[in-house]
Amino acid sequence: MMRHRRHPDGSLTPLEQPGVDTGMGLERMAMVLQGRSCVFDIDVFEPWIRTVSTLWTPSQQSPQQSPQQSLPQSSQRLVYDHLRSSVVVIGDGVHPSNTGRGYVLRRLIRRILTHLWREDPSRTLLDLPTEPIASTVDHHGLSIDPLYVQDVLVYEERRFGALLRRGRPLIERLLLRGPLTDDDLHYLHDTHGIPRDLVEEVLSTGLR
Repeated sequence: MMRHRRHPDGSLTPLEQPGVDTGMGLERMAMVLQGRSCVFDIDVFEPWIRTVSTLWTPSQQSPQQSPQQSLPQSSQRLVYDHLRSSVVVIGDGVHPSNTGRGYVLRRLIRRILTHLWREDPSRTLLDLPTEPIASTVDHHGLSIDPLYVQDVLVYEERRFGALLRRGRPLIERLLLRGPLTDDDLHYLHDTHGIPRDLVEEVLSTGLR
C-alpha cells in the first residue's frame, strides 16, 4: 500500500489518493490472463523461444569443432528478453551509441553477446532468424524492416568484437602490474577508447 508522502524532514502525511503497487506489469498481467506460470511462457516470447532456443546448442557443431555447451536457462531467457527489447528500441529509431537511449541499446546488445560468447566465441547474431524480429515488429506496430534491425545488431556485434580483441591485450598487460587503478581505467578510456564497463565485462567473463 502507498498511503503516505515522506517529507525531507522525515515526517509523513496521508496521500490524497492512496494506491496499491502489485508489481504486476503488462507481461505479468498477460501471464495471469494466459494461465502461465512464467512470463517467458506468454505468447510474445513464443517466436523467440521456438526459433532461438535451438540456435546455439551442441547439435549445431560439426565433428571437427571442440565440445560446445548449451546456454544455461537463465542466459537463454536473458538473450530472449534483451533481443526482443533491442528490436523495440531500434524500431523506435534508436541506434547504439555512447550516450542516452543509444547507450542503453548498446548495453543490451553487449549483454546478449557476453552471455553467448562465454562458452563459444563463434556464436553470432548473423544466425538470428528474421521470424521473431518480424513478430516483435508486428506486435508493437513498428514501421521498420526486420532485416534492417538484424543489420544494426550485427554491426554492433562486430564493433564489440573489435573492441574486445583490441582491449584484452591492453588490459592483461596492465594487470601484470597488479589490480587496475582509476588511472589505468582513465588511460584505457582516454587513450584507447575502452570504457570502464567494457573492462569490467572482460574481467568478469574472460571474453576473448
